[in-house]
This record gives sequence, structure tokens and C-alpha cells, in this order.
Amino acid sequence: MASIGLKVIRGLVGVGEVVSPRLAGRAAFELFRRTPPQRSLSDGERRAIGRASAFMSEARHHRIKTSAGCVAVHEFRPRQMRSKGTVLMIHGWRSRTEYMRALIEGYVSAGHKVVSLDLPGHGGSPGRALDMGKAVEAVSLAGQWFGPFAAIVGHSFGGAIAVNAAAGTVSGFAAVPAERLVLIAAPNSMPRLFEEFGRYLDLGARTQKAMEQQVERVTGRPLAQFVSSRLLARLPIPVMVMHAPDDHEVPAAEAHAMAAAGNHVRMFWADGLGHRRILSDATVVRTAIDFVTDRLVPEYVQ
Repeated sequence: MASIGLKVIRGLVGVGEVVSPRLAGRAAFELFRRTPPQRSLSDGERRAIGRASAFMSEARHHRIKTSAGCVAVHEFRPRQMRSKGTVLMIHGWRSRTEYMRALIEGYVSAGHKVVSLDLPGHGGSPGRALDMGKAVEAVSLAGQWFGPFAAIVGHSFGGAIAVNAAAGTVSGFAAVPAERLVLIAAPNSMPRLFEEFGRYLDLGARTQKAMEQQVERVTGRPLAQFVSSRLLARLPIPVMVMHAPDDHEVPAAEAHAMAAAGNHVRMFWADGLGHRRILSDATVVRTAIDFVTDRLVPEYVQ
């Protein structure tokens, strides 16, 4: 966001704190869930998408109708007739299926069918807004069409989505059946993200509260319930948390919190791989695959 634009927005929400914190909070929430336009792709991102064109051509492409539009789903099948189970892949913010290529190819080579979502406002899915309610709806619909899942693999915000979909947190959507979760560079606390965004916009206390109340409007649950470590503590399936200590977008403390959720959660530290390089690292990919294919089984206490 340009500095001049940020100054204007801060000024407007500052006025809103005095005049109408409720409206200012709703406006701040709309900014929070606004997805980047396709034209904002960097040259590097465009090159990465171009390099993945042949890979994407191998998939079967579907569109699933949602309450507000549709989402694109890409289905990658193994060469053998019978798969070892279906893996659902969920990318993060400002991402798309193409960026999950190494993981998708790894699981397919291991004999799994992979179903990859383009979340609303990302990749092949239309829209300019993404929140936990929209995301979990998309995962729930994918589960109805392609589930149950041997695993749900999520990167960044996709990891938080995976936890909440499997836990059935969002009102109106049942828990999505999954045997395992793989959470890569995922945030633990949605309240923390809202607090950081509020500080970025310099929101007043009443506007901050009003913004956070919008979460309950779109999910049926208060913001305080969207903490993955608490949800994982009650979710009796094996979980792999994968994180880089040098991740500058999601602090390593978030991974530590999730890893402490119980004996069913295993931790893998990917030193030096940051927030995005972690997706294409051969060791990370191999470890994520082994965890799902039972070659790497955590100490699991139900």
C-alpha cells in the first residue's frame, strides 16, 4: 500500500473512530480481506506461472459453485489406476495452485490423487475478497466432491484454513474428514493477525473491536475461537507442523504454539527457507510426503 494511500486511510478510519466506529470497523475488515488484483503480479510471479503451464495442463479442471460465486479446483491423478488416497492442497494469501507444484508432484508420484483449490480471489477463482468463512466453504464443498481426504496440506493462511475446516469451526459447515494435516509456514493465531493489522492502520480501540466483530458475522464464531493450537489440542488426528526459523511473515513462535498442542503434533524445522522457499525444498517435500504415506509416523496418543 502506497504511503500516501496509507495516510489517507489512517485519516479516514481516525475520523470513523469518532463519528462511527461500527462503519469504520467494517471498512477496515473489507480492507483486511481484500485480495490483490491479477495485474499486481510481479514479473517473477508471472514467470513462475508461465513455467508451470505444462504442469497445469496435466490436471483436470473443475469449477465448484459457492454461495457467492465459484472456485477453481485442479485435480491431479497418479499414473496407476488406484490411488493411495486423496490429498487436498490449500495455498496461502497471494498464492495459487502453481506455487504448490513441488508438493503436488511429490504426492502424485507417491501414488496420491491431489486436489488443489484456488481460493476466492486467487489463481483461477474470481472475486476480490477472502475470509475464513469463504475459505472454509470452499474446502467443505471440495470435501463433498472429492473427499474424504488422506491429508489436507496448507501453506501460510492455507494452513489456518486447513485446521478450521478439519475442526468444523465455521458455523454451517461440518468438519471436513481428513486423516492427517500438514501445516507449512502457517499462522497460529488469527486474533494476532487482526491486532497487527489494526496497528498497521492505527485503529482506535472502538474501531478495532468493530472490525473484529465482523469475523463473527462471516463465520458465526467470535475471533477468539480462531486459534489453531487450541483447535489442534481437541482434534485427534496426526499433524505435521513445518516452519522455517527465519520466516519473516509468520513468526516461528506461531509454530512453537501449535507444536505444543499435544503428542499428536510433530514439528519439522526447515532452517533457512523463509516463508515461500520452503514450498519447493526437496527435504520439506519428502518429509511432508513421508508423513502422509506412513513412513514417518509421529508419536500419537489419542
